[in-house]
Amino acid sequence: MLERSIIKWRCRRGMLELDVFLIAFFDNQYPFLDSDDKKIFTELLEEDDVDLFQWLMAYRQSENIGFNRVIKQIRDYRLGK
Repeated sequence: MLERSIIKWRCRRGMLELDVFLIAFFDNQYPFLDSDDKKIFTELLEEDDVDLFQWLMAYRQSENIGFNRVIKQIRDYRLGK
């Protein structure tokens, strides 16, 4: 598994909306994810910014069920659910 500092660096996307979602989630929720969801989160960071934006803004869903589960956790955290 990647070091936390590398994962956090990958959360920085250069698009404010993505940074707000991903960095806050990483700082506050990532440590509490189980190992499967941590792996999925790091895989999610490999995806294109346009796709991430559309998924996190709920404009569309990923075809990857694991991604959708982690995206829901990220959205719920950001929206205070």
